[in-house]
This record gives sequence, structure tokens and C-alpha cells, in this order.
Amino acid sequence: MTKVERVKAALNKEEVDRLPMSVWLHYPHLDQDPRSLAEHQVAVQKEYDFDFIKLMPFGLYTTQDFGAKIKFFCQPNDPAIIDEFGIKDISDWGKIEPLGGTYGTYGKQVQLAQHVYNLVGDDVPFIQTIFSPLTTARKLGGDRIFEDLKKDPKLFHQALKALTETSVNFIKANIEAGVSGFFFATQCSATDLMTPEDHAEFGEKYDLMLFDAFKDDTFFNVCHMHGENVMFDTLANYPANCLNWHDRWVPPSLGEARKLTDKCLLGGINENGVLAKASPAEVQAHVAEAVADASRTGLMIGPGCVAAPLTPEINYYAARMAVENK
Repeated sequence: MTKVERVKAALNKEEVDRLPMSVWLHYPHLDQDPRSLAEHQVAVQKEYDFDFIKLMPFGLYTTQDFGAKIKFFCQPNDPAIIDEFGIKDISDWGKIEPLGGTYGTYGKQVQLAQHVYNLVGDDVPFIQTIFSPLTTARKLGGDRIFEDLKKDPKLFHQALKALTETSVNFIKANIEAGVSGFFFATQCSATDLMTPEDHAEFGEKYDLMLFDAFKDDTFFNVCHMHGENVMFDTLANYPANCLNWHDRWVPPSLGEARKLTDKCLLGGINENGVLAKASPAEVQAHVAEAVADASRTGLMIGPGCVAAPLTPEINYYAARMAVENK
């Protein structure tokens, strides 16, 4: 099977010649230059024969054009951090206005997608990373959002609408660039952060607007549930065709998830506790355990989140070889 055929078969819960797999991590020393990042991500995919590429724009790319000040270290082990929030007062939410999909820092990530497509064409599926509007708001203002949405819900909705419109514009530009789909990440959909009612009003409402912008024009769309205490039942019903979360230490397990959803599952690797630290033999046993728990149908192997930058190269080979006969 080709990589596209293999990924599509897993998404459709059809037979595969072997389980599709990939691993992804940040490249802070490269992610400010779209061409360099694209070339490196494609080189990594080829080196380990991964079945798809998750594009890795730096995690704060949605904040810079809205006023956040970011400190860049440009070192492999030091990702960028917020130096100054873009939102310092509740009134600042009123300053958020929609941006074009190729504007500023957003535009650099579209260039990333264009460069990757120029390198792999339609031979290797690749998906762009996007964040829920509420997640972008949190990156812009920090945890004050959970107070601000209650103090002035009208103003906060206004900001979320602008962030959503910007993301939709970005999505459309990426589709034009040739992406296979999107890796939708939410970092706010957790019961220790929000009530289900608040999430429905300020989270899900806008999340679904993003899905509406790409679900009919792409074939590989992942919903990544970041953190602990995730609202799995809610997020599993989003119109993604693949689900990803920290399944090796955050419930449900892959096996338990099989009873909750019929969607393709992407996971099985503990990227910090095992991939980064264990022996190659232990990594292979770890992957085999995940496959036994979830069964082969509708499964892709990958980490619960980004891999650690100092992960031994041999463990990437071990993870890839673990699916060779699976």
C-alpha cells in the first residue's frame, strides 16, 4: 500500500498491510523559517519512513499577530515562550479583529504547508496544526480567560468570533496549499478548567465552525485532546475522523476508547516515559502492548503529544519497526 492508501484505510477502518505511524516534535531552531522547517520535516519523514507528517509550526504562532510578545531562543531544546501577553486587561479583548489567512505569522505557516507540498506532493499525507479559538485566547491572555468570559461574555464572544474568522481564513489558505487535513488541538476542553455549559458556549460553538471550514474538503483530520480530565465524550463527537490524546496516562485507554467511539484512534506511545527513556526493545514491546489493547482496525501509532527533543534516534527506528508486521 502507498502511504496515502494506508492512512485512508486506517481512517475508514479497513484492512492495512501494516499499521500507519508517525512521531512529531518541535524544532525551535528551525521553526522561524518555513522552508528550513519544511525541508527538515520531510527529511525526518523519509529517514524513518513515517506514514504522514504533522506540520510543526511553533506553538504560539496564533498569538504574535494579535499583540503577544514572544521570546525566541532558536535552540533545539528551547521552544519559544510568551514574554508578554497580548491581553493585559479585559478591555483588550475588544481590540481583537479578524486577520487574513496569509497575514503575518499565520502566513509563514501557510508557506510551510506550500513548501512541504512542493517536496512530497500527493505521496505523503500531511496535516496542519490549528488550535481551538478558546485555546488561542488562552495563549493570548493566560488563565484570566476563565474569569473574563464570565465578567463580560459579550466582549469575550466578540473576540472569539474574530479569532474564529482568522482561523477559518487560515484553514482555507492551507487547503489551497495542499494539506491533507488538520490536527485540531484544544487545550481548554477539560473538566478541571471549565464546566460543560461554559465549554458548550465558549468552546464547542466556535470549534465546530472551524471543522465546518475543512471537513468536506480534506480527508485526514485529527482532534487532539490536550491535558488531563479531557471532555472525551464531547470531543469524540466532533466531526474529526481520528482522535488523539495522552492515552498512555490519561483515560480512556485505547481499549476503553473502542467502547466509546468507532473513530480511528491515533496513539499508543508514551513519548516522555517510554520513547524518550526506554531501550529500543522496551519501545517495541510498548507499541505491541498498545496494538493488543486497541486491535489493528482503525488504529494509527503515534505519541500522545510532542516527542521530547532529546529522544534517542534509535527509539524512533524502534517505534517504526514495531509496526512493520502489525
